[in-house]
Amino acid sequence: MNTTELIAMILYLTLVIGVGIYFFVKGNKDDGEKGYFLGGRNMGGWVAALSAGASDMSAWVLMGLPGAFFLYGMGQVWISVGLFLGTVAAWIFVAPRIRRYSIRANDSITIPQFLTNRFKSDNMALQIVSAIVFVIVYCIYSASSIDACGTLFNTVTGMDKGLAMIIATCVIVIYTFLGGFNAVCWTDFFQGLLMLGALMLAPIIAVFALDPTGFVAPENYYNVLETGTADWKSISTILSGLGWGLGYFGMPHIVVRYISIKSEHEMKKSRIIGSCWTGIILVMATIVGIVGRKYALDGGADGSLIFINMVRTVFPAFIGGILLSAILAASMSTADSQLLASSSAFASDVYKPVFRKNASNKEMLWAGRIIVIIISVVAFLIANNPNSGGIMALVSNAWAGFGASFSPVILLALFWKRFTYSGAVAGICVGFLTDVIWYNFFKASTGIYEIIPGFICGLIAAVIVSLLSKKPSKEVEDLFEEAKNPID
Repeated sequence: MNTTELIAMILYLTLVIGVGIYFFVKGNKDDGEKGYFLGGRNMGGWVAALSAGASDMSAWVLMGLPGAFFLYGMGQVWISVGLFLGTVAAWIFVAPRIRRYSIRANDSITIPQFLTNRFKSDNMALQIVSAIVFVIVYCIYSASSIDACGTLFNTVTGMDKGLAMIIATCVIVIYTFLGGFNAVCWTDFFQGLLMLGALMLAPIIAVFALDPTGFVAPENYYNVLETGTADWKSISTILSGLGWGLGYFGMPHIVVRYISIKSEHEMKKSRIIGSCWTGIILVMATIVGIVGRKYALDGGADGSLIFINMVRTVFPAFIGGILLSAILAASMSTADSQLLASSSAFASDVYKPVFRKNASNKEMLWAGRIIVIIISVVAFLIANNPNSGGIMALVSNAWAGFGASFSPVILLALFWKRFTYSGAVAGICVGFLTDVIWYNFFKASTGIYEIIPGFICGLIAAVIVSLLSKKPSKEVEDLFEEAKNPID
């Protein structure tokens, strides 16, 4: 165990908890659910952009993605390309429109609430179906972050991985529980800066500090076609990599950042900052994997330890501990966002409309906080299961689940006037079920990432059911037209 590294990480954890306590003490108790779950729609451009990026780029961008490049080479670059294109497209097409639309749609604070209000419907089916998908997928997604924290502490300190995951879960719950959306966004802001600094410094210093003598690249290691030829394996890898970009249009914990931005001016600023941050992060994650392989560092059986070992090799212990905290940053910035999004969906879209229609603001806050604890416990149990598949597999499954369920529905809700409530319900259900079925029965044989057939089938189902349904009322169509106009 390296005590100095451990001290640096403990100091970081203390800072994170301090942020949660600060916003708990500072917060206005009368803000209610809008303040706790959305920060009062008052996020600045820098905070919103880095929070969206940090909540998106979980620990897999420091462990899973560099590990993929470390093991398999440049053939994995299509994941990065897909993610970057998806980020830019979401900031340009989805972010400004959904912010305006959600405000005009009865000041909606969650994705299920927005979809229901967009159709001016009293039917609770859409909110309940959405909340169920939220809870299921976020349990899996949060498990990947908890797994990453356990791996980090186990590698650095020798601490039992299960105990490390318990500690990480408790820290995440504490500051999410206390501070709500403001605490989550501000910790994400600092964690986004830390992730960027760590990824930029580590490979650059490694190039100057290490000796590459004797390195021989494996066959096709630097080829963007995985097998070196345009066969089906290479084509399916390209399609699957690009398919990751589809997730951005329907990722609730990212989309809610767009909704929280305080003005159109800040939105434009966020678009540039967020796109640049993501592009740099993805490029540097690629370089970490390639540099680690070239300089013969140990990446572990699945390559996920390459960033950890690179930092520990080239930096003094205390600095290394700070940079390794970037993994904690990536894990927690995603987990906290997911917990808050799922708790807001449950409290606002299930608990209040179904069980307690007259629930007070205080009761709503406690309902959300309790669901945070429940999901955290389930996520820990998933992460602690040796058959969970590891960090990259968990992220891949959760990303596809949300992308297939919500991306086509949100795009249609924002850009198609003829879209109907029934079409939205059908799109979410068919997209989610297709994703699950494809993963279990067809992914291994085809090599195609399940988000692609899930997105396509969800889109088709939503369109067909909408065309078969009664045309939206004039009031709904007027709201659609009104949502095109900017709001400052």
